[in-house]
Amino acid sequence: MDFRLTEEQELIRNNIREFARKHIDPIAAEIDESSRHPAELFRELAAGGWMGIPLPEAYGGSGADFLTHAVVVEEVSRSCASTGFTLSFHAGIIGTVLALFGNDEQKKKYLVPLAKGAHMGAFSLTEPQAGTDVMAIRTAAVRDGEDYVIDGAKTFVSNGPLADTYILFCWTDRTAGRKGMSAFIVPKGTPGLQPGKHFDKMGLRSSQTSEVVFRNCRVPAANLLKQEGAGFAIAMTGFDHGRIGIAAQAVGMLQAALDESIRYSKERVQFGNPIARQQAIAWMIADMATDLSAARFLAYHAAWLKDSGLPFGKEAAMAKLFATEKAMHHTVKAVQIHGGYGYIKGAKVERLMRDAKIAEVYEGTSEAQRMVISGSLLR
Repeated sequence: MDFRLTEEQELIRNNIREFARKHIDPIAAEIDESSRHPAELFRELAAGGWMGIPLPEAYGGSGADFLTHAVVVEEVSRSCASTGFTLSFHAGIIGTVLALFGNDEQKKKYLVPLAKGAHMGAFSLTEPQAGTDVMAIRTAAVRDGEDYVIDGAKTFVSNGPLADTYILFCWTDRTAGRKGMSAFIVPKGTPGLQPGKHFDKMGLRSSQTSEVVFRNCRVPAANLLKQEGAGFAIAMTGFDHGRIGIAAQAVGMLQAALDESIRYSKERVQFGNPIARQQAIAWMIADMATDLSAARFLAYHAAWLKDSGLPFGKEAAMAKLFATEKAMHHTVKAVQIHGGYGYIKGAKVERLMRDAKIAEVYEGTSEAQRMVISGSLLR
């Protein structure tokens, strides 16, 4: 079994790492503090072709595999987890869902600008009463001639305030169980599509999250994805792909925590020696490096399975579960290694610790991942 990346993937890793050092590192602290979406940065990402890495070349993407996508998300997240998440979510879920389930006309109209980075996308599924329990959504669509009329409200919509294209999940038949849920493409500016409350988050602060409201929102039937009743399967497929990206994001945060911990422990002198010589510190770093390697393997393995056309849902859940929980654990340890300096605003490890927490929650909580894994093993 060959665990090495290809020469092309290593080149891509080096290129995106250099991009991140030049364009992301200098602004990462500022966009966290201000909770600002860095539009100028995403224009640079689009210009470099980074917004559509795993998406088909025929529709504006780079046509690379999902392992390459994971590598790119990892390196971007190493510099800024907010930017890494937005990139992962944009291409790994929104773009991938359109690529897999959109028809040719839908792909030309909506996927191409997303893959090129000219447009941003959002995934509108969660509702106030429906998080892990997807079946508890209340938003519904009623057929009216050549349109569907949609009413409902979504919450915790990533990219909600700035999306050009929303993938919306709602009921078209409340009596049909999972087969009654459908997915629609709703472009910005559609009458009845209204912005809702904008959330001020603890971490991932430059990633924009909001409520989105649909009131008598009329959407053409041509914007239905695949067919009526396909929505639940589309959502679950999106999550399977998205979990690879979140695992890669967590790997990037873990790598950053390790980088900062090694650097600081060599520089910080106590009792006449660098604290790296203290066994307590050295063992924290050893554990961090070990878990980083394991998390990276799990993420890359899930991506490899997807690229090989093999089932990967369980492995994506495993990767997401392990990588995100270890990112949370070790970013706390990184703050501990830095002592009081790690607790001060502006310290990278302080930002990493805040950013890491949400990775255990979004795109399926740790508990939901355990449900997916155990369900796959015990059915």
